Amino acid sequence: MADSARQFDFLVLGSGIAGLTFALKVAHAGSVAIITKKSRAESNTNYAQGGIAAVTSEEDSFESHVRDTLDAGGGLCNEAVVRGIVEEGPARIEELIQLGMKFSERESHGHLELDLGREGGHSNRRILHAKDVTGREIERALLAAIAAHENITVLENHLAIDLITTAKLGQAQPNRCVGVYVLDNQTGEVETFSAPSITLATGGCGKVYLYTSNPDIATGDGVAMAYRAGATIANMEFIQFHPTCLYHPEAKSFLISEAVRGEGGVLANLRGERFMEGVHPLKSLAPRDVVARAIDREMKRSGDDHALLDITHKQARFLMDRFPNIYKTCLSYGVDITKEPIPVVPAAHYQCGGVRVGRHGETDLAGLYAIGEVACTGLHGANRLASNSLLEALVYARRAAGHVLEHPPEPVAAELPKWHSGSATDPDEMVVVSHNWDELRRLMWDYVGVVRTDKRLKRALARVRNLQEEIQAYYWDFTVTSDLLELRNLATVAELIVRSALERRESRGLHYTLDYPEPVDALARQDTLLRGE
Repeated sequence: MADSARQFDFLVLGSGIAGLTFALKVAHAGSVAIITKKSRAESNTNYAQGGIAAVTSEEDSFESHVRDTLDAGGGLCNEAVVRGIVEEGPARIEELIQLGMKFSERESHGHLELDLGREGGHSNRRILHAKDVTGREIERALLAAIAAHENITVLENHLAIDLITTAKLGQAQPNRCVGVYVLDNQTGEVETFSAPSITLATGGCGKVYLYTSNPDIATGDGVAMAYRAGATIANMEFIQFHPTCLYHPEAKSFLISEAVRGEGGVLANLRGERFMEGVHPLKSLAPRDVVARAIDREMKRSGDDHALLDITHKQARFLMDRFPNIYKTCLSYGVDITKEPIPVVPAAHYQCGGVRVGRHGETDLAGLYAIGEVACTGLHGANRLASNSLLEALVYARRAAGHVLEHPPEPVAAELPKWHSGSATDPDEMVVVSHNWDELRRLMWDYVGVVRTDKRLKRALARVRNLQEEIQAYYWDFTVTSDLLELRNLATVAELIVRSALERRESRGLHYTLDYPEPVDALARQDTLLRGE
């Protein structure tokens, strides 16, 4: 264990599009440490297939993109935030291209132009993509730029445990964030990191549910840490379930991009009946909350364990070229998308709420910023419009970087204390952790899923709190491991989701409850806020 804290000018937790972009924009002003719990490329960004929504065509308009976002958001979006992000979009896209990002193009009238896709809830083609591996290409471009910058240190296989605040240190000054305790997964040592500015870019919490499109890293670490540090958390009841994840016993978290429906894919039940016809004017291209509920309802009505997404009416060559990764992956599981419908099921996909931030990604805890999926900016409201998330990450990474450079925080005054494990011993009952992990994810799926009731939510809350007691006892008795830390964070996030859902006594966007099936006008602009202690 290091005798003293490792000091940097900027600490960034997470290595997705938001964290990497922020790091690049501040690195000229000082030393940057990017702390990431797996490899540097392992992030939700890397799994983003669809693309980035931005107005780049003369046939499109800012007004149209704003309207689509507001319509999808169920009356809870902050219109000023929406408008600002949409209008910044083209400039942020240009910056990505300058970094080496290569978007798919097509030939039109003898010249190449961006090949814009369309996704659910969008009234125009405005999705910039790199075939169906957009996120992977963005990560490639950003990581290449990171590797070339001498002021940036990337610490892989390091998992943040908790934020260090002056309040926790017993200092009299106004509370601010000054550092973070970090577990080195390879050595098992806990290190202390110190910085006047800390940026959460830790992504979402999909792994709190049994079925998710997210990678294993999506355990809500940033939200949980911020909450424990005293920051305000907003709108955690709005968890977006992607309507179409591949349904196969051996497939793990593989998403069938919205772009498949954008190119004409049609949803049907196992008898071939197209059940979206009378549900929404956009039919299979309706916003995600509408489609996910419709699939859930159809599965419950019929007793089927999945639905079908059929795009076999398109030419095989087009599908193989437009969706090479989806085609190849489905084929590996015995599904030829050119000849047969794709079996699909809804799965937890995106966290629309998170750490509440201002216009520049600043939280209400001094010294702490939050950007990307971990943050609640006001863009998504009650339901995220497809492909707006990568755009939001780019915009807020730039804003947060500009803000921290223009308003540099005071240096950390005192030496931060080392991590003390006390009398903790090495764990001897890891089965407890794995059992609690499975129980938590299953109860969230069963009781806090696409359709909710107060009875189910109250049952879930009681069970989550019982699990938290067990986890906390285990946390203090044994030395920390990554599995234990992630379970602790998941349990915190589960509690926040359930409490937020119980507070919102209406149905709006992604929060649908049978006890209050209609939206309430008075709650249209009302965020659900939970403040950490």
